[in-house]
Amino acid sequence: MAQLTDFGKAVKKRLIDIDKSQTWLNEQIAKETGMFCDSSRLAKILSGAQNSAAIEGAIRNILQLKEDSA
Repeated sequence: MAQLTDFGKAVKKRLIDIDKSQTWLNEQIAKETGMFCDSSRLAKILSGAQNSAAIEGAIRNILQLKEDSA
């Protein structure tokens, strides 16, 4: 498994705090952006292997993460 970025760590911690799964997050991202997002794509984004401003913005919005949290 690839190393998580600070953003990836913040996302994982927030999911634990709100007792939600990555599958739930994938569904929310798809609803908000209309873009396909599965566990593989999410893993790439959280590890920094893939960049998507739209998906990262949706994640910040869905999880209520501030810009300074990674």
